[in-house]
Amino acid sequence: MNDRLVYIAMSTDFIGKGHINIIEKGREYGKVVIGLLTDEAIASYKRAPLLDYAERKKIIENIKGVEKIVPQYTLDYTDNLNLLRPDYVIHGDDWKSGIQSQIRNNVIKTLSEWSGKLIEIPYTYTQQDNVLSDSYHNLINTTDYRRAQLRKMLKLKPYIRVLEASSGLAGLIVENTKYEDQAKTEIKEFDAMWVSSLCDSTFKGKPDIELIDLTSRINTINEIMEVTTKPILFDGDTGSKTEHFVYSVRTLERLGVSAIVIEDKKGLKKNSLLPNEVKHELEEKEVFAEKIKAGKRAQITRDFMIFARLESLIADGSVEDALDRAICYINAGADGIMIHSKNRDGNEVFKFLEDFRSLYQDIPVILVPTTFNQFTEDELYKSGANIIIYANHLLRSAYLAMTKAAQQILKDGKSEYASEQFCVSIEDILHLIPGGKWLD
Repeated sequence: MNDRLVYIAMSTDFIGKGHINIIEKGREYGKVVIGLLTDEAIASYKRAPLLDYAERKKIIENIKGVEKIVPQYTLDYTDNLNLLRPDYVIHGDDWKSGIQSQIRNNVIKTLSEWSGKLIEIPYTYTQQDNVLSDSYHNLINTTDYRRAQLRKMLKLKPYIRVLEASSGLAGLIVENTKYEDQAKTEIKEFDAMWVSSLCDSTFKGKPDIELIDLTSRINTINEIMEVTTKPILFDGDTGSKTEHFVYSVRTLERLGVSAIVIEDKKGLKKNSLLPNEVKHELEEKEVFAEKIKAGKRAQITRDFMIFARLESLIADGSVEDALDRAICYINAGADGIMIHSKNRDGNEVFKFLEDFRSLYQDIPVILVPTTFNQFTEDELYKSGANIIIYANHLLRSAYLAMTKAAQQILKDGKSEYASEQFCVSIEDILHLIPGGKWLD
């Protein structure tokens, strides 16, 4: 009997022919041990898995030829290889470029310490795999699954990275943009989308005064949801009247939105980042707390979340007032809070987080570092943030690029230079959004 040990790492939610091929090849070399990536490990480089670790383990342990399953806690194999010291590692030959190439190099280096060997087999991707992939994509865009993802990710990831999306095109950018950090052997992407009232209003050429009604904003959400799969956080301004807010909660929850954020100001909405001469009037905390209670009573599922946005610091109030309001809103049932500030040094935000975390360790906190943007995500997380929102950067960058293109066309009397410098090609646009997806 062959007692040689074969290690195969897996993270998939569904088993295709390619996975079976690798396991069968492993059986030719010895006893197959599957290093099954944990939910946290998978969430560190892509969306959270559809099936949790226990469910995926149950599927794989019933595959013929699998002797043992062990958890793999990181994308890197090194810890498990040192623990098991396998004779072979088997992998498809599709990891020789990009971020995976560094992981491959680490595997080869580690195996060399005991004369272990890497076996690579041709990667196979069949029509069956295409069907499974399409089915998976459709499943993760269902209402119930999508709504639940924010809560799930808060448990799996140290912090959630969110980018503003105000159209289907912006949603595609948030959905598909990735960055491979070779030095850290890390793949970064955005985890969720922020449907901002400022951006939604501005793209429609309207002032940010809570003018755009919920029906219009739902149309924006539907445009985004039709072409994306990531969870959505909705900027609900003040939430309007309590009687209106409960219907907004029901509507957003039914659509599959994960959370609404409402702010504790009253009167005609004034953007929080306007100059200091603009007076921001806060709602009585007890009144706002009743709105939160009504919203929580209205929701049907446990997945939907209501965040209370604290505007004390925007209204030149104290950290103590913000903390007092936070306690009141959490007692009213708020699932989390957002602390907002326009000060560039971030000191009052960090002071609030220090005080808040001395009372609550598990309540999610949202930061929007538009003004104090010198701090990294890791620094904000270590200070107590769970969700970090880049709230208006696609809008601002789009306006800059469009203005430059328009000015250049006027200057030149033709579009040649503007097309080359500020525009992607028409071919790129056509390939970005392929037509007739369901017609084949």
